[in-house]
Amino acid sequence: MKNTKKKLNGQSKIVKASFTGNNITRYSGLNTVAKYMNQQGIIKSVSTLFPTEWHSATKFAINQILFSIVMSSFCGINRICKIASFTGDGLVRVLLKLNKAINENAISTTLKNLGQSGARKLQSFLLSKNARWLKESGLTSITLDADSTVKSVCGNQEGAAKGFNTTKKGAKSYHPLLVFVSEMKLLYHTWFRTGSAYTSNGIVDFLKEVKSSLPETIKTVFFRADSGFFSGELFDLLEFFGWDYLVKVKLKNLKKLLKSKTWEPIKGKKDIAICEFTYKAHGWSKSRTLKAIRSVKEYVEVEYLGEKSIVPVYKYSCYISSYDMDAAQLHEIYKQRSTSETWIEQVKGQAMAGATLTDDFWANDILWQLGVFAYNLSVMMRQKKNRFKRQEHQTFIDWFISVPAKITRSGHQIELKLYEHHFYKADWEEFDKLIEAA
Repeated sequence: MKNTKKKLNGQSKIVKASFTGNNITRYSGLNTVAKYMNQQGIIKSVSTLFPTEWHSATKFAINQILFSIVMSSFCGINRICKIASFTGDGLVRVLLKLNKAINENAISTTLKNLGQSGARKLQSFLLSKNARWLKESGLTSITLDADSTVKSVCGNQEGAAKGFNTTKKGAKSYHPLLVFVSEMKLLYHTWFRTGSAYTSNGIVDFLKEVKSSLPETIKTVFFRADSGFFSGELFDLLEFFGWDYLVKVKLKNLKKLLKSKTWEPIKGKKDIAICEFTYKAHGWSKSRTLKAIRSVKEYVEVEYLGEKSIVPVYKYSCYISSYDMDAAQLHEIYKQRSTSETWIEQVKGQAMAGATLTDDFWANDILWQLGVFAYNLSVMMRQKKNRFKRQEHQTFIDWFISVPAKITRSGHQIELKLYEHHFYKADWEEFDKLIEAA
């Protein structure tokens, strides 16, 4: 990889993005991705973590296969067969030091052989890497946005099960648990779970792993989550940690309960009122204060005993929080978590996490983690400049990664030549210099 160079001002004719061969590539930005991973010590660490036992039948190293998946996820490529074709790209072969493209069977077999122990080793490594990135960010106060996401499957993949699925009701799925460091858009930790797992299943043990991994530089933590995480056991843990929290309330007959409360109008805000009350759910260790906000959704005409009248239809939101704020203030803070849902879509729909599946649960766990890692690489590479940081993963891929180029070999030198007047050239060069200076 050290002898791979870029030639930004090359005069080679631009080629069609769909054309792939030994000397032609459409993924020229991967050269900088590999450079960044080398700078971060990622390639060396993964190679050490997963050493290859070479036999006469061994054609590819484990690290070559794992990084081929990361790079393909980075480029929005999914499915084992497409990843295999992707490794035939000229630049990909150079970066991974491949003599030929990796075949589908080698990818699938390697992942299955790694099994549960391999999935756990990879998870531990990626969590430690995220902790290092968090420490290097200089942040002392962070927001952790917890969420879960449903990934529907077609077939009988191991560990897939029927559960809560809004997009394909009754379909089997996986149900990963994840948490973001919102200030960085970094997907800090994730568990790959069966589709029958409830949203908050395992959240206590999950957050214990998060807590033990956080660098000592993090002094304050604010935890935020939707109603799926409404749990007394979770609140006990967060209070034990000394973390602030804000979680949306989920109770049976919540609407009926709120209707019975006394509401206080907010001065200067028509049709909005708030209330708060003490509540102790079954199994809770103590009572806690719930705070609710009510707004008028619409006005409707009703008839009662022959008389018509206009009455309001209310919309309710209720929260539990360690913050000493009223419901209206909490409501505004809670709305900010909607951005994490956008990041989840980038992880799944753009970095293709969970889109590549086998019939083996632990192989699918590894594939999910490598897809998440590709997303995090994209996020961390763009941290130094707000203009790059604000972009979605797919936008970044479109202007930086999928840049047609040509590989030339002369003696022992390998050059990547780009068309002199390609789109986003100034951005490309600026970004590459930022990585070079890291």
